[in-house]
Amino acid sequence: MYVADSRGMPPAQAGPAPHTGAEAAGPRPRAAVAPTVLALGTVSLVTDVSAEMVTAVLPLYLVAGLGLSPLGLGLVDGLYNGVSALVRLVGGHLADRSGRHKAVAGLGYALSALCKPLLLVVHTLPLIGAVLAADRTGKGLRTAPRDALISLASAPGECGRAFGVHRAMDTAGALLGPLAAFLILREAAGGYDAVFAVSGCVALLGVLVLVLFVPGRRRAPGPPAGGPGDSGDSGGPGRVTLRASLGLLRRPALRRTCLCALLLGLTTVGDAFVFLLLQRRTGLADRWFALLPLGTAAAFLLLALPLGRLADRAGPWRVFLGGHLALLAGYGLLLGPWRGAALPYAVLLLHGLFYAATDGVLMAAAADAVPEELRAGGLALVQTGQALARFLGSLAFGAAWTAWGERPALLLAGTGLALAAALAVRLRPPRTPEEDPA
Repeated sequence: MYVADSRGMPPAQAGPAPHTGAEAAGPRPRAAVAPTVLALGTVSLVTDVSAEMVTAVLPLYLVAGLGLSPLGLGLVDGLYNGVSALVRLVGGHLADRSGRHKAVAGLGYALSALCKPLLLVVHTLPLIGAVLAADRTGKGLRTAPRDALISLASAPGECGRAFGVHRAMDTAGALLGPLAAFLILREAAGGYDAVFAVSGCVALLGVLVLVLFVPGRRRAPGPPAGGPGDSGDSGGPGRVTLRASLGLLRRPALRRTCLCALLLGLTTVGDAFVFLLLQRRTGLADRWFALLPLGTAAAFLLLALPLGRLADRAGPWRVFLGGHLALLAGYGLLLGPWRGAALPYAVLLLHGLFYAATDGVLMAAAADAVPEELRAGGLALVQTGQALARFLGSLAFGAAWTAWGERPALLLAGTGLALAAALAVRLRPPRTPEEDPA
């Protein structure tokens, strides 16, 4: 705890260097990451155990337990992943304006933790939707401040690795969560309530780790680091306005980043649908369904750090677009004639590779295009565009499945993803000198 506090010192106390953590402690081996990143990774690991316990059983609970249609599942899945979109803007703006990134993130973690036990007492779709919306509101509040803390604690040119370490730790929780849900369901017949109760306890532990071990970061009063010509709308010394955050879209690099994330997000099939499609394709028994996210999480865990390092060396956009090509290959396997025993492993490997190549890598790419005093708000803009796009994508895929069936819907999504990837190659931000190995 005290090591994290001393090495994660705010810039006003640590000196003029714009980055904390990795630089404040002096020269280090290249493999080291800032203590702030490790502390936040621990918080995410614990929190993801809680979140993925619920996520692993939710599709089956809604479809088999409550009789929800694919269109209804698409609405809930889109709500679960998309309702946090606008809240991310609020969370990012509050963090930048107050300089209290940890406090805003903590509020989001606490709200999500309080929602888990509520699933014990709600059993109708509207109430379940309201609880999930509140849970995602918490996620929306915390995501941009947390990612801003990671980027601000990382040395220049090492954001990809820092996000890779964080996402690997986060995914370790995603790996343990479904396993815990599976074991609980195995021991307790119809034990969804037991899953929700344990999930709530674990979420509270994550909040406690955040409070005790993650150092705060306060912005010192003064003019924005980027100078008066940076955005033109900073609102004066020591003040960050919402107009300044939205004005970041005037920056060509960030605008192109948002547009690429939006286009690709529209054609990304939600995880719940991928797992349901895989179950139907392979005839997997319901009792094994909660284990499917383990395959995705295992691949994500193993590949997040290597692909983060690759993004630092080869450029984040190459890795980001390559991840979407892996997802497209997974769609192809689900559509193709192959029905071998290795099919689930291949699809889940490609699904995990997609997340490892896109989740933290996109944030590393966006961080390079945003000044420090608006870092959380800038990252929130990218996250918001992607979340809204995935919400609409889940809704459209659920509607297409209901109207035409699962295979035509997936074929349509795959075709759209291929076209979006080709367009993103043209729209992506230009290469920077740091990305050019020459």
